[in-house]
Amino acid sequence: MDEVLLRSLTPGVLAVLVRRGADFAAAEDAVQDALVEALRVWPADPPRDPKGWLVTVAWLKFLDATRADAARRRREDLVEDEPAPGPASAADDTLQLYFLCAHPSLTPSSAVALTLRAVGGLTTRQIAQAYLVPEATMAQRISRAKRTVSGVRFDRPGDVATVLRVLYLVFNEGYSGDVDLAAEAIRLTRRLAAALDHPEVAGLLGLMLLHHARRAARTASDGSLVPLAEQDRTRWDTRSIAEGVAILQAALARDRLGEFQAQAAIAALHADAPTAGETDWPQIVEWYDELARLTDSPVVRLNRAVAVGEADGPRAGLAALAALDDSLPRYAAVAAYLHERDGDTATAARLYAEAARKAPNLAERDHLTRRAARLNAGR
Repeated sequence: MDEVLLRSLTPGVLAVLVRRGADFAAAEDAVQDALVEALRVWPADPPRDPKGWLVTVAWLKFLDATRADAARRRREDLVEDEPAPGPASAADDTLQLYFLCAHPSLTPSSAVALTLRAVGGLTTRQIAQAYLVPEATMAQRISRAKRTVSGVRFDRPGDVATVLRVLYLVFNEGYSGDVDLAAEAIRLTRRLAAALDHPEVAGLLGLMLLHHARRAARTASDGSLVPLAEQDRTRWDTRSIAEGVAILQAALARDRLGEFQAQAAIAALHADAPTAGETDWPQIVEWYDELARLTDSPVVRLNRAVAVGEADGPRAGLAALAALDDSLPRYAAVAAYLHERDGDTATAARLYAEAARKAPNLAERDHLTRRAARLNAGR
């Protein structure tokens, strides 16, 4: 039994049922029943059209459940329009699922979980393990999300920006448990790019590939973080970099700049530098200016301060930083780095220690703590 094939077909089958009028929760139940039936039947009698087989069986399962539920007589009209069994449509209905799972009525965490479940085909156990929560907790989260979107009908185009934010949230979770969420996010974004011709979708895919290309160099053998400037660039994935740059260039050529394209341009400039010292920081500052114009994000301005410090010197970076709220995440870490560059090791050590106390994860906390200890030891 090809479980990879089943997983790849599941979102399309679910989307067909939703398009035909089934609400999301009932449709997913029917698809799961069809998958169980496939596991039983296919080893001895594999179908010529696997997706068509799953659509037919899932639809029949849905109709059986509908007929058996007397309290839902409003669905009986669907029975009269039951489509004849046969090959599945070649159209990719998965795009509808992306928009459904990123519905604005869902919280970001629920949208991510539902996307991984419905579009990604991951099990509830896998998603729970990836997010380090009990399976029962994740099951409740997904169940609430399915109830929220049940009955939603699309009579206008979905919000691409919301879908992209959800996929980027998945990507930034990286790796935990037995599910590589960064790789999963890239896979899902590739599918979205194949279904939707949009420069920002391409921009996000390029950004993911460029960031992911540096993954092997981000940690040392003991698991500690390695800053970008100190990474062994021979360990970067040049094939992913080349693909990401090519995708980005094609998107930029359409002259419809968006935030993910701008972020990808910054990542491409880092990837293009043979050494940290050869990084084109003035151009990176220009791209941060574009990104700040597009997003008006304080976090973008925080990162811009680092770039200004590299392009024009640490005091220029500290001047840019002074205009920002010091309660921003990573503010203390950025300030520490710029003070260290400026030779004020006492202030840098204090700020590194402060940043370590606020670090969002153990690896970052340990990295910042070591920075503080190194500076204190050198005084």
